Amino acid sequence: MIRFEDVSVVYPGGTKGLDGVTLDIPAGQFVVVVGLSGAGKSTLVRCINGIVPVSGGTLEVDGERVNGARGRRLRHLRTRVGMIFQAFNLVERASVLNNVLTGRLHATPTWRALLGLWKASDTEIAFQALERVNIVEKAYTRASSLSGGQQQRVAIARALAQQPRVILADEPVASLDPPTANLVMRDLQRINRDLGITTVVNLHFLDLATTYAERIIGMRDGRVVFDGSPAETNEEVFAQIYGRRLNSDDILPDAPLDATDELETERLVDPPMDDE
Repeated sequence: MIRFEDVSVVYPGGTKGLDGVTLDIPAGQFVVVVGLSGAGKSTLVRCINGIVPVSGGTLEVDGERVNGARGRRLRHLRTRVGMIFQAFNLVERASVLNNVLTGRLHATPTWRALLGLWKASDTEIAFQALERVNIVEKAYTRASSLSGGQQQRVAIARALAQQPRVILADEPVASLDPPTANLVMRDLQRINRDLGITTVVNLHFLDLATTYAERIIGMRDGRVVFDGSPAETNEEVFAQIYGRRLNSDDILPDAPLDATDELETERLVDPPMDDE
């Protein structure tokens, strides 16, 4: 599904983002990329949909070459690759539903989008996406009134509304408290398992990676220094990736939920039972 062959990325000024990366990510796999800041993990994720241009080598998604893609071909590629950002990137004054519907822009005439005249089928897709992340009851709420965890779930629903073949998540839990971070990772894992969407997530916290990943790719200085299952990770592997021993900065700390996310946790972890 995703193939890197000797891929390099060189930023203006000569900084290497990737240095000869060769990887195959099969369809439907849940991959977590880990490493220190500047190791190349964000570059790896962002070049998959062409946000970061490839300088050398070959990168393909679903058999279509990414490097060199421009204009209509690049736009077509991006319709099949959903992207989730650390900062959510929602239109805060718009409703949750309208934010999710922007995931249907690629399939909507411009005049419909400008007037907000979405097709009934697109609205149904948006509601189904909100149901996937357990936030459909917030459909008509302004995005600005949501907690951080809720906003990130809306961002996931927006990516799902594209009906993508691949989902990329660049540090999706970096701004969230630990319990909410686990909820978001659980949503991504469940979506991957239920829908078979290839999922590539960039994380810093190693405990989240080993808990949720099917495969872990460790980056250091733009190179892949580890590629294996969570069961294969140990202190020596972490030292290889980070250049030092594991410490508390690499583990998600315990922290209290805010009031809104605490209610969500109770609802999702221990949902009410139907009357018998």
